[in-house]
Parts: sequence; structure tokens; C-alpha cells
Amino acid sequence: MHDIALIGAGRIGKIHAANLAASPRLRLTRVVDPFPEAAAAVAARYDARVSTIEEALADPSIAGVVVASSTDTHLPYSLAAAEAGKAIFCEKPLDQDLAAARESAARFEALRARLFLAFNRRFDPNFAALQARLADGAVGALETLHIISHDPAPPPVDYVTISGGIFKDMVIHDFDMARWLLDEEVTEVFASASVLVDPAIGAAGDSDTAKTILRTASGRLCMISSSRRSGYGYDQRIEAFGSKGMIRAQNQLETTVETWGESGAAADRFQNFFLDRYAVAYAREAEHFADILDGGAPLVDFRDGVAALALAEAAARSAQTGERVLL
Repeated sequence: MHDIALIGAGRIGKIHAANLAASPRLRLTRVVDPFPEAAAAVAARYDARVSTIEEALADPSIAGVVVASSTDTHLPYSLAAAEAGKAIFCEKPLDQDLAAARESAARFEALRARLFLAFNRRFDPNFAALQARLADGAVGALETLHIISHDPAPPPVDYVTISGGIFKDMVIHDFDMARWLLDEEVTEVFASASVLVDPAIGAAGDSDTAKTILRTASGRLCMISSSRRSGYGYDQRIEAFGSKGMIRAQNQLETTVETWGESGAAADRFQNFFLDRYAVAYAREAEHFADILDGGAPLVDFRDGVAALALAEAAARSAQTGERVLL
């Protein structure tokens, strides 16, 4: 069993703590958080102890570190953990600054860091099945991709101001999905963004609605639809069009129950919260981290984080200038 230190005892940290505790191969032993009460609550629940990051990284029994703290700490904490020889499970993004992320890549390479960057959607069973069928040639050669990611409602404006913007905070998940599914690097980015949901988001210098088109060297196209509000639940769909057909991953419903009557058939509501929609994906991330600690290679690493961040910056630049960006 591998001993793990958790850095960050907030909302996502609690999710990871529960999944670490549920794994037969992992044991949460240290919890780090700048708020002592938050750290103590998580530590008490899982029979761990409150710690400083220095204590956690200096402990030879700690095999891995989960970085679930604020975004501005992801890169420095991950580097510190790599230098201490720990395996790392880091929440996305690796950083909000592309230059800093690129500079860190050489350091991670030199340290041979075992860094798993948690783009959780790759671990969703439905999206993973879609990718596997594409890779198996179920619909021939992939030609175009359509990714829809609409949140149920916009976040608070105080979150928007520190989020890094819609492309780095929200669409970055879809940039990673696009790279994974296209199986080719993107060479051109064109994006357009608007404020259609909440004027306060625009006043904070961000957009709440965006459309992004990605193009690869071979001409494959991907369109990403992004919105901070759907009005009907958490909308997460993918359609992949190939030379012989189409593969689709639909939304998750709260139940599979349908009501049939004279007016037709009515299904249940879409799941309305990302922690519900991706609960299985988060659990599978923990098991993948155990695989890494057992000697496996990360399926998503710091290189993927840098590549997704590069697409986010290119999309933001395109939306600002109205021009396509070549990579």
C-alpha cells in the first residue's frame, strides 16, 4: 500500500481524499492546507495527520502527492514534489502561464518526474469508450469532431476574476479531449467569444460563451462549443464523424426512468453538477495513480498540460484579435 499526502483540503481535495481512502492500494496519511480547520477535518475523517508541505515531502514513507490546491500553487508544488522524488497527481491546469509551464518541462524531464495531470474527462467511461472505438477504426478514419461543454449556470464573479479566463479555466478540458481524440497535434486555432449570460463576467474582463475551431496538419477539424449556462443541466456531449460513420457520447441522466403518455415520452433530467457527472472519472483517476506508483506510466503528463495550455492561449488570442492563430 502506498502512503499519499494530499495538498489542498477544499472541494476537489475532499473528492480525492475519499477516492484515495476507497482504494485498496492507497492510504492517505498526510493532509496539507493553509486553513488548519479544513486540513484537520479531512485528516480526522481518514485517520491522517495535518502536516506542512515541507514535512510531507521530507517523509520517506510518502510515495505520492496529490496537488489539489489553488491553481497558482500547482506548478511550484509539483516541482517541489518531483525534486523530492515523489509521484505527483496534479489537478489541471499545470499553470496559467504558458512560458512558466514550458520552462518547467525541462526540469520535469531532467527529474524524470512521474507527473499525472488530472484531465479527468479522459477517465470518463463513456468518453474512454468513444476514444477506444475511434482508435479501433469503428467508423473508419476520423474526419471531424464536435465537442459540447455547457455548464448549468455561471460561476460567481469573484471566481471568474481568478480563473484565468474561460479558455484556460473551462475550455482547457476540451482542448485536451480534442488532442486525445484527434490523435494529431493542432496547427491552427480560431475562436470567437461573447458575453451572453452574465454582464458581470464581461465587466470582469472575461467571456461566458465561446466557439473554437481547431485544425490539424492533415485537415481534421474540431469544433468546441462552450457556455457558462445551459438552462437544462450539465451538457457534456461528443460526436466523432469518420469516413464510415459517426460515434456519439451522450449526456448522463439522473436516472434512466422515462414517463410515457399521450404527449410523448419524457426522460429524467441531466445531471446538474460536475462532481456528479464525473464521479466515476475521479475514482478512476485515483486507481490510475496507484498504477503509476506500481510502476506504470502516466496516461496524461506535463507535456499534455503544456500543449492544452498552448491551445488555450491561442484561442484567447484569436478571440481577442478575430484572427486565426497558427501553431
